[in-house]
Amino acid sequence: MSLKSSLRGTGVAIVTPFNEDHSIDFEALGKVIDFQIDGGIEYLVTLGTTGETPTISKEEQIQIIEYTYERVGGRVPVVVGIGGNNTLAVVEMLKTFPLQKATAILSAAPYYSKPSQEGIFQHYKALAEASPKPILLYNVPHRTGKNIDAETVIRLAKEVKNIGGIKEACGNFTQFAHILRDVPEDFLVTSGEDDIAIPQIAMGMQGVITVAGNAFPKEVSTMVRLALDGKFKEATSINNKILDVFTLLFNENNPAGIKAFLFEKGLIKNELRLPVVPLSSPNHQKIKEFLRNYIA
Repeated sequence: MSLKSSLRGTGVAIVTPFNEDHSIDFEALGKVIDFQIDGGIEYLVTLGTTGETPTISKEEQIQIIEYTYERVGGRVPVVVGIGGNNTLAVVEMLKTFPLQKATAILSAAPYYSKPSQEGIFQHYKALAEASPKPILLYNVPHRTGKNIDAETVIRLAKEVKNIGGIKEACGNFTQFAHILRDVPEDFLVTSGEDDIAIPQIAMGMQGVITVAGNAFPKEVSTMVRLALDGKFKEATSINNKILDVFTLLFNENNPAGIKAFLFEKGLIKNELRLPVVPLSSPNHQKIKEFLRNYIA
């Protein structure tokens, strides 16, 4: 089964909850996972960058993967985030992490190094050859410092067997159109940008991997299903209700914004690992006010 069919709809890049001593709060993680599935999302993404993976040890990452499989219990597909700018280290993780129950691997483009397009191609080719599961590219240049150009995405899609799709978050609609036009028919193209997911779906993307869905799984997944069914007026109506959420999430950084929402909903403690810190009081207050006035 191609990723285009198995990962159609809404995937949530879930947070990693922490206790006050910054150990992993597995009880809260279980609550978050159940909240997503009960809210109607199609799949989960664990250990994405929203999960603060740069601050989580390999041993902890393995524990989180195994716990996620156990808690999900086959109810929805699980995508595992594994990435970095040391290709050999990522390859080693792909060979040694417990990935048997994963549907795919989400891997962000190498950050900071700013490799050439050929370097990006060779990086993903090495990952695809090592991975026991299909690779989902993740293009987020405002964080990594380097765009995966449309031509590179299309080349990877056509030439590398184990590359199954892309989470696209470059913000460039011309690039989206290029990719959607030229990739193979069974190649998954999904949004990585909550605020423009509806027009991206209108262009032909198959859904979204969302941050906002952590706190609003029912709203986001319903909105995406409506958009995929061509019911854009109804989808936009839901989008308008949560439009301010997209700003509140990223006022300071991710995942401080979404963790504040989840804290106010009673799902997690408002704890993050340095260098990320909780939202400032004024921005946290804005989230409290939004939730106080929100009518589901």
